[in-house]
Formats: sequence, C-alpha cells, structure tokens
Amino acid sequence: MQNGMKYPPRWLRGLSARLLVLTAVFVMLSEVLIYVPSIARFRLTFLQDRIADAHLASLALKATPDNVVSRSLELELLANAMVHGIVLNRREARTMMLMADMPPKVDAVYDLRGATAWQLIVDAFMTLSQGQRTLRVVGGFPDHSEGGLEVIVDEAQLHGAMVDYSTNIMKLSLVISLLTAGLVFLSLQLLLVAPMRRITASMVAFRKAPENTNAMIADSARSDEVGTAQRELRHMQGDLRAALTQRTHLTALGEAVSKVNHDLRNILATAQLVTDRLGDVRDPTVRQVVPRLMQSIDRAIKLCSQSLNFGSAEEPAPHPVALNLRELSDDAVAYAGLPGDGGISWRNDVPAELTINADRDQMFRVLMNLARNAIQAMPGGGAMTLTAECGPDGVVMDFDDNGPGLLEKVRAHLFEAFTGAARAGGTGLGLAIAKELVVAHGGELSLVSSDGDGTRFRIDLPDGSP
Repeated sequence: MQNGMKYPPRWLRGLSARLLVLTAVFVMLSEVLIYVPSIARFRLTFLQDRIADAHLASLALKATPDNVVSRSLELELLANAMVHGIVLNRREARTMMLMADMPPKVDAVYDLRGATAWQLIVDAFMTLSQGQRTLRVVGGFPDHSEGGLEVIVDEAQLHGAMVDYSTNIMKLSLVISLLTAGLVFLSLQLLLVAPMRRITASMVAFRKAPENTNAMIADSARSDEVGTAQRELRHMQGDLRAALTQRTHLTALGEAVSKVNHDLRNILATAQLVTDRLGDVRDPTVRQVVPRLMQSIDRAIKLCSQSLNFGSAEEPAPHPVALNLRELSDDAVAYAGLPGDGGISWRNDVPAELTINADRDQMFRVLMNLARNAIQAMPGGGAMTLTAECGPDGVVMDFDDNGPGLLEKVRAHLFEAFTGAARAGGTGLGLAIAKELVVAHGGELSLVSSDGDGTRFRIDLPDGSP
C-alpha cells in the first residue's frame, strides 16, 4: 500500500487471472445477447400455446349439440387452456365461445399476427417488469385458416414461467462461462502464459547477470510466434552478451593502456634521445639504420596517441557550413601524405562549383583518412580519383583507387576499430572514425566494390546544394 492506495492481490494482477475474468465476462455477455431473443421467443411460444389450447377447447365445444356444454365442463376447458375467455373471429363476426363468470378487466392487447422481432423483445421485457396484468391476445388458427382467436390471459402465469426460464438460463450461463473460462484459461496458461513467464524470468535474470550463460533462455522447438520470440530472444541475448564481453575487454584494455601511457611515453622519449645521438655517428651502417628506427619510434608514439584518443574522446556535434568540395578534397589528399615522386596520381573530378553543407574539420578528416588508406594500399604506385554529383537526396561522392583490393575477411569488419585493419599492423581506426563522422552528418559511408581492379568507397551526404 502506498499513499493510502490498496492494490489488488498479486494473483489478481497476473495475466492468468485477467484472462480468466475476461473470458468469463465475455461468455456471460454472449449469453446475454442470446438470452434477449430467446426470452422473447419463449413468451411468443407461451402465448401461441394458449391460442392452440383455446382452439382445441373451441373444437370440443363445437362437437356438442347446440354448441352448449355444462358450466363445470366450460370452466374445466378454460382451466386446461389457462385462459379466462375464448372469442372466435370468423369473417368479421366475433363469437364468444367460452368465458368465465366475471372476466377481469383487460389491461393490454397484443396481436401476435405479424409482430416484429423488436416488438416481441420489447413486449417480453414489459412482461418481466409488470407481471400482474390481464392480457387480451389475438392470434391466428393453428391450421392457418381464415380468421383468428382471442384469449384473455392472466399475465402472472406468463411472468412466473418467464422468471423460471430466465433463472434456468442464468444458471446454465454461469456453468458454461465457468467451464469455458476454465478451458480457455488452461489453454492460454499452457500455450501463452507459461512461456511468457519463462521469457520474462530469463530477461530479468539476464539483466541482473548478463555474463551468466544459465540466465539465457532455452531454445524452443515451437514453430509459432512464441517459439520465434524465444529463439530471437536467445539470439539477442547471445549477441548482447558477446558485445558486453567485448566492451568489458576493451574497457579493461583502455584502462591498462591509460596506466602505462606515461611510462611508455618516457621510454619512447628516451629512445628518441638515443636515436638523435646515433645520428652523429659517421658509420654508414648506423646512418642507414637510424632513419628507420626514428620512423618506427614515431609510429609507435602516434599509434599510442590514436588509440587513447579513440577510446576516450567524444567527437563534437558537426557545425555544417557551405564548403567547396573540390578545394576541400585537394587539401585533404595533400595532407594525407601523397608521395612527391608522382608514384601515386590524384585526379579530382569534382565540379568546381559543387558545394556541400558539412563541418569542415570533420569532413576534412573523412577525406584524409580515405586518401591515407588508399596510399597505404598502393606501395608500388597507382591512382586515386574522387567524383561527386548532386542527387535528389544530397551529394554522392565516390573515392576510387586502383590498388589490389581488400580481402574477404577484411571487408567483413572493415569499419570496426581494432578489427577492420586493411593492412598488417594497422588498427582500423581511420575508416571507423570516418564512418562515425559521416553518420554524425546524417549520411552513410559504405564500400561499393573491392577487387583486383581497385576499391571504391561511397559517401552519401544529405542536404547538398549545387
């Protein structure tokens, strides 16, 4: 209880109890819809039976000489027909066949001939609400001959019969609703509720301890929607568990790298000082080895810095401005380290007037990383080309090189840091960062093709303007 509010019992808050109650309510509602026309039909049948009994009584009267019977027999015929009087209608002539000494005052007249269904329903509920009137009921002959019969009926007998009928219907409806609700409850319990409880319990257990394999839901052989949900949940739990494990490992690795970063930089700084001193040595062999050693140390420092920046830095939100794509791409390729000997050619096929709406620094890094990867993929020389055009949804850029292409295992994890390196010793950070920056602009960086003829990357950037 909270703030004075009382909650229903736990068993009543469950899905099973709600299904049980709703099933019983729906069955009772169906029984009510069935009861309404059936009680009207019961009343009609009761009155038609009185007409039929009155017809038999009139036939018995006609069988006597002069259509006269004793008073005791007349009262017995009326009692058997459950009426107070019988009037015969023939060709607009009304003949009183049988009548009690003092017939009661008639309160209502009902003509059963041609009565509509809605009228019969209204009359039935009128009888249930009143129940003490005297009715004059007009009906046709059972043999459908011309004319009809009128009987005077005490409504109390009809009311009592209708109440008994309604009571029996109510009892039967309760039994049917409880039986149906029980069967539906058991079916839903086995087919839906129990599997949902297992799924819910597995989700709760997995949330508390995702590293525990026992918390994963068991595989299901069912072919319906519940079985599909269980199998998909198991696959999702497996993928999420693997992702969390990898993230935990990367977090631990980042913490470890952060702790040794200071000592590692001191070691590399010492190595740089020693290398600088070796540069003064005139030995030809030493002079040949020292540049390579210095390059190796510089690459080690740069790799350490890139790894730390990728793990800890958060890229700022882009601030788009109008940029000339041709000028931007030339600057990025030049900064990427294009060889000065002309071994790798660069062709910029971007129209001179084409502009894009993008963050200059971030788009510069994207193009520079693509160019740097292409240069590293063509150590023996080659060619790079950038083309761009405006489409209905923005600017589409294709960055091509004619290098040897990427291996299949590299393409599978191309944009994943530390796993998608395209060359030995690489980290894969360049393409991972480039894709992250393009996605931040609402665009997409994708690999179009990569084979022996070269590699093509495509940038789809929205909101381009010519």
